[in-house]
Amino acid sequence: MKILVTGGKGQLASSIKDISKQFDTYSFFFPSSKELDITNKNQVIEFFKERNIEFCVNCAAYTAVDKAEEEVQKTIQVNEIGAKNLAEVCKKHDTTLIHISTDFVFDGRKQSPYLEDDVTNPLGVYGKTKLNGEKHISTILKKHVIIRTSWLYSQYGNNFLKTMLRLASTRDEISVVNDQIGTPTYAGDLAEIVMLFVTRDIIKYGIYHYSNEGIASWYDFAKTIFDESNIKTLIKPILTIDYPTPAKRPSYSVLNSSKISEELDIKIPHWKTSLKKAVISLSS
Repeated sequence: MKILVTGGKGQLASSIKDISKQFDTYSFFFPSSKELDITNKNQVIEFFKERNIEFCVNCAAYTAVDKAEEEVQKTIQVNEIGAKNLAEVCKKHDTTLIHISTDFVFDGRKQSPYLEDDVTNPLGVYGKTKLNGEKHISTILKKHVIIRTSWLYSQYGNNFLKTMLRLASTRDEISVVNDQIGTPTYAGDLAEIVMLFVTRDIIKYGIYHYSNEGIASWYDFAKTIFDESNIKTLIKPILTIDYPTPAKRPSYSVLNSSKISEELDIKIPHWKTSLKKAVISLSS
């Protein structure tokens, strides 16, 4: 089996690469965005033409939420056109597409964990383009799995965990928002979920939610990072209104992951349990 993982240098692709060594009968391709630009359909066509790809895992995305408000066209190209290109080429080659999406497709007004069929209403460019990418895929390609996830972090790439550790090394006090509620999700856990879809016969295509179990604010997340890392830097809780950003965030974006748990027959770990693993990985 040949498996293409786009966005090969990102944190999820890097996490998939870590566990790919367990699957020695599979061939994996992890091209960077420079090696495979999904916004260039001809490049995608050529890549597929030369290889018999059975699964494509799309980890490529424009994820700089605030910068997306300025770089609208670039965000559209990656999150919408790139997803559309992959869906069209996957259809031609009878390839199954596993596409990673986001909790930012919701507006955060629900106040109870979001289900896959809840009404979407993204607040900013990033969420809107990711939702449009989902729509392209579901319209074009039957053999697709869209996994919406939230607050992704790992020992790789740029993410909240690494930002907090970096800030703690230079500051005595850090202010962190306490009124945005969601669930931190360890990319290592999501990578295992992706590989379960690859290695098992997928019966039910469509949209799934996956995050770790539990609920937290960004303040809770930061405080637990410091507790696990034995860092004494003071953390001050603040309100979103006190930390204005170009992009508006959903105030509540907890995902209900019961559908994916039942479909794959798995027990999803609590975010604090997985955070311990990530901190150990960073320190080793």
